[in-house]
Amino acid sequence: MYQTFTMDLAGRTLKVDVNRVGKQANGCAFMQYGETTVLSTATASEKPREGIDFFPLSVEYEEKLYAVGKIPGGFNKREGKASENAILTSRVIDRPMRPLFPKDYRNDVTLNNMVMSVDPACRPELVAMLGASIATCISDIPFDGPCAMTQVGLIDGEFVINPSQEQWKNGDLNLTVASTTEKVIMIEAGANEVPEAKMIEAIYKAHEINQTIIAFINKIVAEVGKPKHEYTSCAIPTEMFDAMKAIVTPEEMETAVFTDDKQTREENIRNITAKFEEAFAENEEWLAILGEAVYQYEKKTVRKMILKDHKRPDGREITQIRPLAAEVDLIPRVHGSAMFTRGQTQICNVCTLAPLSEVQKIDGLDENEVNKRYMHHYNFPSYSVGETKPSRGPGRREIGHGALAERALVPVLPSEEEFPYAIRTVSETFESNGSTSMASTCASCMSLMAAGVPIKKMVAGISCGLVTGDTDDDYVLLTDIQGLEDFFGDMDFKVTGTTEGITAIQMDIKIHGLTRPIVEGAIARCREARLFIMDTCMKPAISAPRETVGQYAPKIVQIQINPEKIGDVVGQRGKTINTIIERTGVKIDISDEGAVSVCGTDKEKMDEAVNMIKIITTDFEEGQVFTGKVVSIKEFGAFIEFAPSKEGMVHISKISKERINRVEDVLTLGDVVTVVCLGKDKMGRISFSMKDVAQQ
Repeated sequence: MYQTFTMDLAGRTLKVDVNRVGKQANGCAFMQYGETTVLSTATASEKPREGIDFFPLSVEYEEKLYAVGKIPGGFNKREGKASENAILTSRVIDRPMRPLFPKDYRNDVTLNNMVMSVDPACRPELVAMLGASIATCISDIPFDGPCAMTQVGLIDGEFVINPSQEQWKNGDLNLTVASTTEKVIMIEAGANEVPEAKMIEAIYKAHEINQTIIAFINKIVAEVGKPKHEYTSCAIPTEMFDAMKAIVTPEEMETAVFTDDKQTREENIRNITAKFEEAFAENEEWLAILGEAVYQYEKKTVRKMILKDHKRPDGREITQIRPLAAEVDLIPRVHGSAMFTRGQTQICNVCTLAPLSEVQKIDGLDENEVNKRYMHHYNFPSYSVGETKPSRGPGRREIGHGALAERALVPVLPSEEEFPYAIRTVSETFESNGSTSMASTCASCMSLMAAGVPIKKMVAGISCGLVTGDTDDDYVLLTDIQGLEDFFGDMDFKVTGTTEGITAIQMDIKIHGLTRPIVEGAIARCREARLFIMDTCMKPAISAPRETVGQYAPKIVQIQINPEKIGDVVGQRGKTINTIIERTGVKIDISDEGAVSVCGTDKEKMDEAVNMIKIITTDFEEGQVFTGKVVSIKEFGAFIEFAPSKEGMVHISKISKERINRVEDVLTLGDVVTVVCLGKDKMGRISFSMKDVAQQ
């Protein structure tokens, strides 16, 4: 028999079935929240994976399109690779749970979350997050949980706990917070310039809700939880560390890492490693784990320097930002470009503008297809860190970094009515030594302004690090962490925003949570730093968006027509609109509301296309003057095409002031003539006159 557990969560019932399905997994939770259904499982290998120095955790979030009554597109008609949303959701589940597994655990662990139905009032991402935690907690896999997650929206200034899909899209805050019993362990946020104080209030509102969920999970574990299994520890032997310190003293290790040049530091560590390899040549067991041992030795040295001596590896003060530089227009012919440099982290961002027909269409677990107008893509080639490996496309890290920078800038973008363009920015990592996502945010902001995108405010971002001691009060916050401080520290707290408030947060930690003073201190430190970056680096390079788009960017003219006239512009099977496009070389987009965007690079051709559309959609009145081409000649007159698929007739008596016997005496096919509208004849056709034009 299976067991069912329920709790009221934000006014809806959260239901968990255990031992109903997936009984061969180490842990399985069949989750329902409202009518959203997710199957969450946790499985682990029996033995550790050999030859690795990391915990092999894999988190999957599977979107099944039957969950929203859709059949997948494409030839195969089945789900393919994970969507961007699925990858980002997997990362949000991974980040708070990974630190709660034992640091010396090397067994493969997979957390799988399969979305089977979606209730728009209950977001499936949240259900998967809770399901992963519950499945792991009730399993026999070693895990220092439970942890819980809550999402918070902001609608008309009021917090909404676990908002619906619609509220999540349209609110001023998308906040996800994970907690343990005592501390916050993960924060992910997108915000519409939410002030720091309001953000902190929202974080701890979510933390409060998380405590009720943790109590619920503890109840489930108490009734159906399995005893945790024993595992083979992969910790470095104490005697090995003692031997290493005898060969290279802590003072020598400190000298090796104390430099602001990444390459020099890495060369120093290589030399130290070579000494150890020579000393341990006869000890194969120690040689097999030497890389991890050197890493741990270096880590302990750096943490001691920072925590006890407030001494950073590159000599900076704990609040000091590395040297900054910024420039725009370094890449010719593109629509906009900018480069942002912070120490040994350097990002070049390129902005491309296109008509709205180029928006990205996303087919996911939303009942309606979603169009994404602004796209930010982030690339991280191996040369940026002095390594060599073939490019295999963006991985989960690249997708996550791109999404963070994208989220940071969305709140300041102009509306489609203000700026009818699709926008893509691409961040190319030229050099990396910590927090390239925040450098991407700064470079993207400047690139948008250089391209003439009228963003509402400047956005910058920075990352704050943390090194903790033995007590909650023993810690040091570090402004602008470099790679070494990220690797060896306890936190990577990224915050982006304007002068008014926060636009995005992403917090990763390697410890079991943060106290409120640490969270508040990190947010305050990031605000101070981003304002400094704007004032001293970004504004001198470009202080405001350019008034017009660049020379090589497409130009867009937008006019409004009566929606009832859209069919006239399109024509039968698209004949009319295609004729306009062929004649002028422009691109034309028409919304259901009658907003017509004409995109091109030649102003005269764009004006010609706009004029054609205006003619087609204008009700014809006596006295209007048109220019058209003779397309047909009859005995009684000539037909003039004055717009694609629009013709009127000039009777033979209206061609010339002098009497003529044959139309061909005056007109030839293809002649361009000016005519005046006389109204409609008895057959409903538009009548023109050539001889009466001068009178108008």
